[in-house]
Amino acid sequence: MILRLICPLVLFLAGQICTAATPQELLAAGQVDEAIHVLSDQLKAFPNDAASHNLFCRAYYMIEDWDRGVPHCERATVLDPANSLYFDWLGRMYGGKAEHSSFLSAATFAKKVRLAFERSVQLDPKNWEARVDLGEFYTEAPSIVGGGKDKARQQADALMSLNPAMGNWLLARLDEKNKDRAAAERHYRDAIAASHGGVRGWLDLGNFFFHAQRLDDMQQAFQHLEAAPQDCPESLLYAAQLLYRANRDYDLAIRLLRKYLAAPVEHGPAFKARDLLGQLLEKQGDRQGAVEQYRGALSLWRGDAPAKESLVRLQP
Repeated sequence: MILRLICPLVLFLAGQICTAATPQELLAAGQVDEAIHVLSDQLKAFPNDAASHNLFCRAYYMIEDWDRGVPHCERATVLDPANSLYFDWLGRMYGGKAEHSSFLSAATFAKKVRLAFERSVQLDPKNWEARVDLGEFYTEAPSIVGGGKDKARQQADALMSLNPAMGNWLLARLDEKNKDRAAAERHYRDAIAASHGGVRGWLDLGNFFFHAQRLDDMQQAFQHLEAAPQDCPESLLYAAQLLYRANRDYDLAIRLLRKYLAAPVEHGPAFKARDLLGQLLEKQGDRQGAVEQYRGALSLWRGDAPAKESLVRLQP
């Protein structure tokens, strides 16, 4: 009798353990609060686990909490100094910190950004994401902190054998810096071809059109994006954001967000997608649908201030 009671309980608990989401899976699903809770427990048990520190870094990056994230990013690289991925994330976190600092502090952090990205590429020359980050830094940063178009072009050349789509993207960014819009558009279209029509390429072309005030062309690019292979799923979220900003085709933006939320990824936090979907539904007069999305956003991250404000506004 006792065995008949215990065995099903053991099997149930085993199943719960086997199906428990890992911190990385929680981050991919946008469950920031739960990921931070799990990672806190892991670091209490294993304070020198570099992987947990890196995931903590990424959780704080997701919610733009640079001050809390930087120490975890740094700790991950100290514990595993040969890991290219950890240095890439360290550079991204420093970049976020730089963008939200005073002028003098920003310059200090910008130099740290460069050193982290350069170290990431040095550790793994085939890490194309790190090369993209480094190339973008060289393109955007002034020479006083180590930026430079020639250095950016070197990264674009290296990317051509690793990820030609992103190599063309970086060349397009350089063309824009040189105010050569015709060349930039050619390289954005070359990036689409190199990615076999993936969503990232269509997003970048649409973003180019957005900033050029070619909104009809932007909308057409995002119509292609809707049916494109999802080589970069978060592009669906970013395209919807641009449609919202341009006051264009809310129906398309809603479809893109619902498609994205069916299988969200870490780089496009699901709570941001739900925030935006709520705003779009409000625009269409669906207050109840908007409320559900704002509640969904807060269930992922309770610190989501825009969702809280929207709920207070809709439910006085």
